[in-house]
Amino acid sequence: MPSALPIADPAPADGALPVSAGEGSGQRDLGVYLHVPFCRVRCGYCDFNTYTADEIRGVRQSDYADQALAEVALARRVLDAAGAGGRELATVFVGGGTPTLLPVEDLARLLAGIRDAWGLRPGAEVTTEANPDSVDRDSLARLAEAGVTRVSFGMQSAVPHVLGTLDRTHDPERVPLVVGWAREAGLQVSLDLIYGTPGESAEDWRVSLDAALALEPDHVSAYALIVEEGTALARRIARGELPAPDDDLVADLYEFADARLAAAGYRWYEVSNWARDDGDGGRARRSRHNLAYWTGQDWWGIGPGAHSHVGGVRWWNVKHPAAYAQRLAAGLSPAAGRETLDEATRATETVLLGSRLADGLEIATLSAPARARVAELIADELVDPRAALAGRLVPTLRGRLLADAIVRRLVD
Repeated sequence: MPSALPIADPAPADGALPVSAGEGSGQRDLGVYLHVPFCRVRCGYCDFNTYTADEIRGVRQSDYADQALAEVALARRVLDAAGAGGRELATVFVGGGTPTLLPVEDLARLLAGIRDAWGLRPGAEVTTEANPDSVDRDSLARLAEAGVTRVSFGMQSAVPHVLGTLDRTHDPERVPLVVGWAREAGLQVSLDLIYGTPGESAEDWRVSLDAALALEPDHVSAYALIVEEGTALARRIARGELPAPDDDLVADLYEFADARLAAAGYRWYEVSNWARDDGDGGRARRSRHNLAYWTGQDWWGIGPGAHSHVGGVRWWNVKHPAAYAQRLAAGLSPAAGRETLDEATRATETVLLGSRLADGLEIATLSAPARARVAELIADELVDPRAALAGRLVPTLRGRLLADAIVRRLVD
């Protein structure tokens, strides 16, 4: 089952935010994350807050759109009251779970409700995740008509035995079809890949990368498999049925991916993300929604277990869809807990997230002890010396592999 929620302060029943959350909001982007917690099958490695039909009781998937729209209305009231409203959305991201298990009509109604509540900035990015077997040509065209601009397909691998270990159900031969249909609909395409799966060889990873690059996506995400406690995959490894991921092999696979992607014209902009370079260093193809997380912008998370952040206040919703529905039906906020970040925590998070980005951190904003350690990081080949001379801390390839070491030195 999904991991537990954080322990923090109780959230007010009406969801009200302190006035401090609205301070300076005009200088920050506002986005919406919409969580759809339904999956047809639970993947063995997944620790997300998702539910299959036989795991969920007390709610109907067909009622979900109305429940989420009730939170949209609540969010509009709360943001306006805190002085953090009045902003058109820069991004919307529909994730899960498998969002495209909902009927297109429901997704279109949700996007319309979000658009009516805040409006969309011209050129706003609107992304939905999708499994290759959860969409077809017609549904992708209708999603584009509903306002979606970008689709992120969970490809994960092109090798059947790797997909089998991950409990992924789609046929890898379907990926080129859905990418082609998305292109016909005028959608940008991102492909998500996973490396380090037990039993995956370097050759398997090469096959998957080459299959992804042959489709010329706008964006590629490549994540090292993390074996989360409590998952089916973790239990199989504990029983000795599968080997644990090999850290050295995982590092080699990352280096291979970075070289392969760079040679194909993709530029890394975050440790696990690459965008196709159209002469602008890949900036036009980056995931703007994810960049909002990494750069401390504001977002409201709609749905069970969804997390939000506005002006240094972070909160998260109750996890189970039944509890979420009950709270909203009673006119209450679905928030389960929240925390107000102090300056020290916000500074640490800035280092934690900024040190993963190609745009890097502004060295002048670091503490005096942290600035004194930049020379050590350069000597250890963890950060780019030329970028440092220009005032920014940018990780090298070695630094990306050892990102935690950079953070420890800058915040300890």
